Amino acid sequence: MKNYPFREKLNYKFDNLMSAGPVALILYLTIFSTVILSVFTCILFFANIRPDEALPDGYINILWFGLMHTLDPGTLAEHEGDWIYRFWMFVVTGYGIIALSTLIGLISNGIMDKIDRLRKGRSRIVDDGHVLILGWSSKIYTIVSELIIANENQKDPLIVILADKDKIEMEDKIRDKIPDHKNTKIVCRTGDPIDLHDLDIGNPAGSKSIIILDKENENSDSQIIKTILAITSSDTRRETPYHITAEIKHSENYEVAKMVGKEEVELILSDEFVSKVMVQTSLQSGLSVVYTELMDFGGDEIYFMEEPKLVGKTFREAVFSYEDSAIIGMQSANEVEILINPPMNKLIQKRDKLIGITEDDDTMVVSGKSFVIDEQRIVRREKKPSVVESILVIGWNHRASLVIRELDKYVDEGSTVHIISKFKLSEERLDKLQASLENIRLEFQHSDTTDRTELEKLNCQQYNYIIMLCYQDDFPLQEADAQTLITLLHLRNILESAPTKVNLVSEMMDIRNRQLADVTSADDFIVSDKLLSLLMTQVAENKYLMRVFEELLDADGAEIYIKPVTDYISLEANSMVTTNFYAVLESAARQNEIAIGYRRMSDAKNVEMGYGVVVNPKKSDLIEFSWKDRVIVISES
Repeated sequence: MKNYPFREKLNYKFDNLMSAGPVALILYLTIFSTVILSVFTCILFFANIRPDEALPDGYINILWFGLMHTLDPGTLAEHEGDWIYRFWMFVVTGYGIIALSTLIGLISNGIMDKIDRLRKGRSRIVDDGHVLILGWSSKIYTIVSELIIANENQKDPLIVILADKDKIEMEDKIRDKIPDHKNTKIVCRTGDPIDLHDLDIGNPAGSKSIIILDKENENSDSQIIKTILAITSSDTRRETPYHITAEIKHSENYEVAKMVGKEEVELILSDEFVSKVMVQTSLQSGLSVVYTELMDFGGDEIYFMEEPKLVGKTFREAVFSYEDSAIIGMQSANEVEILINPPMNKLIQKRDKLIGITEDDDTMVVSGKSFVIDEQRIVRREKKPSVVESILVIGWNHRASLVIRELDKYVDEGSTVHIISKFKLSEERLDKLQASLENIRLEFQHSDTTDRTELEKLNCQQYNYIIMLCYQDDFPLQEADAQTLITLLHLRNILESAPTKVNLVSEMMDIRNRQLADVTSADDFIVSDKLLSLLMTQVAENKYLMRVFEELLDADGAEIYIKPVTDYISLEANSMVTTNFYAVLESAARQNEIAIGYRRMSDAKNVEMGYGVVVNPKKSDLIEFSWKDRVIVISES
């Protein structure tokens, strides 16, 4: 072994000593000071060096007076007499100044280091019952805002955000976007959710629910799958199942994520969800407002409630038993089967739960009120003939094929979808898509979708519906939204002179751009990350809501429709009638449908009146219907 110089060895030992941390250094300083003070005390004691009557005899007394000189240099001036004693006390006092200064410095540095560590957000969460959000994306603000509203009736609610970002930066952004936290406490921590040690900082084992956000990059699915795996396979995981909500972008990753998370995770297939919402909102004016009402916590939401009073009665009886709630389905006692708009004669079994739209979980109460139905007002609509429709799709991205396939499930045979895009699509790709369709015939046109002259040539007024897709695959996010915004402004101006209403739905990626494009029209609904954020928040509060929205968005199941009021209530053209909502409910029930609200068309452009949409009205209140108004129902078709 190499023989290093003594000085180099000493420096090495000293460096290791200084890196031991403030607590260890304070301990070393205490030991060293005790040794030094003991040596000086021995010298004074055995040499009998002390002034007359300055201090009593005895080792302990001399040690005490030496300690006082160490801690308080001012005591040096109090002694007179023996200069030898004064010299030794001067030496002790000098060492005391050095030791005390060093101690103050160590304590100060220790405190500052602790503050710095706290500012870095690396301390572990010790609270239980919190909502843990893993990751950071543009959805965070909507999710946190909705959780704050949902927590208003909770005691000491807590939201914990664990992301690979600076703690102070996250807190500043949350405070800037959401200044009012009401009674909810928000705690941010810095760490990588994939890292098991970092994950433990958020205390997932003590959480009420966990929301995993994507990183908004091409590898987001793999990051989410790794995070789910980290939670479920951790050595510190809890025995009871987790309640995890996560978003998956690509369908090929869905089964892998489900296999990893099993029954502990609720997965939202974002591309499929956005495509289904876009299709349904484009085909039905005002439906976007209904979905927003059901998914946010600002008004009426969907709740599950067991009602012993209704056991043994039919679902039809349950629908009419609530004055302030709209019953839409049932959950079986084993919590496996969820039925939306079940047969009206289905019996309610013990421990079955009713699914209802209501203001809060404590407002879903059987009213027991008697009511009168005006039979003269009830009509039964006749089956409408098939209608061949023409749909215009402007733009193209990876969701376009999903949107068109979803449209194919709703339109009648012979309908046409005309696609216009500034990027060419291969004939092979179009032929493959056409082969998967049953009712739609595709047409494609390569053209600049931001050029007003080209848009005017399309004769947009001839189409029943227009769907605008964002060029998110070909441009950066902001540029893609800018392209959509330019096209949208041109279209709105062109359609102002249209003799009939053309439903228009457009897609944007950034919620800030959505707000720029938003106007007082429920038809011009801009699909963005907001709906995904709302759905994730709802599912995080109740995992079974995922099954409900899957049913409502499935073309083969019961969905939400907005139909003419004349299909349910007897009304002549250009006339009005006043009746209660029980009459509408009865008319819908006879057609195996559930009426959950209505839309007053006179307020269709009034944002303050919710674009005329009213969900879950009080059933006994008298409502004045115009022949142009609409009824919101849950129906098979």
